[in-house]
Amino acid sequence: MIKKAVIPAAGLGTRFLPATKATPKEMLPVVDKPAIQYVVEEAAAAGLSDVLMITGRNKRPLEDHFDRNYELESALTRKGDAERLLKVQESSELATMHYVRQGDPRGLGHAVLCAEPHVGDEPFAVLLGDDLIDPRDPLLARMIEVQGREGGSVVALMEVAPEQVHLYGCAAAERTGDPDVVRITGLVEKPDPADAPSNLAVIGRYVLDPSVFGVLNRTEPGRGGEIQLTDALQELAGDEKLGGPVHGVVFDGRRYDTGDRGDYLRAIVGLACEREDLGPGFRKWLRHFVADEMAGD
Repeated sequence: MIKKAVIPAAGLGTRFLPATKATPKEMLPVVDKPAIQYVVEEAAAAGLSDVLMITGRNKRPLEDHFDRNYELESALTRKGDAERLLKVQESSELATMHYVRQGDPRGLGHAVLCAEPHVGDEPFAVLLGDDLIDPRDPLLARMIEVQGREGGSVVALMEVAPEQVHLYGCAAAERTGDPDVVRITGLVEKPDPADAPSNLAVIGRYVLDPSVFGVLNRTEPGRGGEIQLTDALQELAGDEKLGGPVHGVVFDGRRYDTGDRGDYLRAIVGLACEREDLGPGFRKWLRHFVADEMAGD
């Protein structure tokens, strides 16, 4: 059983400056919860009870958020505000949380390597903090199911427009008996559209065999001087004796890149519209707002 999740969260969040000058980008709110809480909730919902967060300087608010706040809890208890008390306690009860600092920002592959002493010799999941998967779409649970059946490693893939391929790692893949599962034969990091093997882009969910650590330890820095997880997965896909096959789950659900300002706003609107407490009034306002904007055009 896979029980451990690794969440790299050491990035500087420069696309959201000045908001992220003193606040970690992972703590920016999506409706009324920080973005990172959705990611930890996703891991917990998939049965992962042990979460290691890879952090860096100025990330202490992440630790504080998933810790108990006895002063606040005591104040809410005295007020009799049980509803807010439960919301405050929720984040500290999701999983057993651990933290390690990445130190030098040497890429996603290096961040995953920082997890080796904690993960040990067992399969584990990696969830990128910038990728928010709608809670109604159980992508991670499906990936864990495929890994349990096929062994090796599993990555999440999504079809993107050809002109967007250069923004992602891109997979060469063969179909399997499952319509949403492919066998990966190669991976290219941010290729030119003309050189891309497909329009299947790697998104921020991985279920990895521990053999990836040995490959990452000898992987030379690639694009941008960083150790690329894509390069290690490419090696594993090319030689199954290293750690089993590499499969991909093709995801067609709802995903938001909360590291992008436009997608961050879309995540807030999309999730707010679905909330029972906010949705009806917010959707009504949104319809009037859009109608007024269209009339102005």
